[in-house]
Amino acid sequence: MIEIRTERLRLRPATAADLPSIHSILSDPRATAYWSTPPHQYLEQSRAWLRGMIDIPADEGEDFVVEQDGRVIGKAGLYRFPEIGFIFNPEMWGRGFAAEALRAVLDRAFNLHGLAFVEADVDPRNEAALKLLARLGFRESGRKERTWLVGEEWCDSVYLRLSRADWLKQNRI
Repeated sequence: MIEIRTERLRLRPATAADLPSIHSILSDPRATAYWSTPPHQYLEQSRAWLRGMIDIPADEGEDFVVEQDGRVIGKAGLYRFPEIGFIFNPEMWGRGFAAEALRAVLDRAFNLHGLAFVEADVDPRNEAALKLLARLGFRESGRKERTWLVGEEWCDSVYLRLSRADWLKQNRI
């Protein structure tokens, strides 16, 4: 079983037992304000989403549940190579957990999987995510309007990219 440990976090594969915690996050309007779907109203929506996360073929992606002190606080990973994604319980925001988890995911993406780059698709209104990804070295690579229909609202995208060369350069020990 793949497990990543950071100073404060444990990143591990999702299991069916994670459903209550994942549903709590995916049903929270604050957590999903800039997500690709509206908040989940039903447990079955979150069960299907979690099943997709669990069933990722190893050669297509790698997504992790993020735990802090044994409590599931979010998810971070590459649902499909090379696109990174993350969502966290709003109660955990502002503590650096997302950055810590994403650094671990990026290290694996570049050093283990040998990806040439990692991409992100972010709603331009999500200033916190854009700032976090910029701190990690991502640079804007494009924009497009009306890329996601979330509920009844069209949302735009900012595309970001981080190359392996840039990641290795900024993370030399």
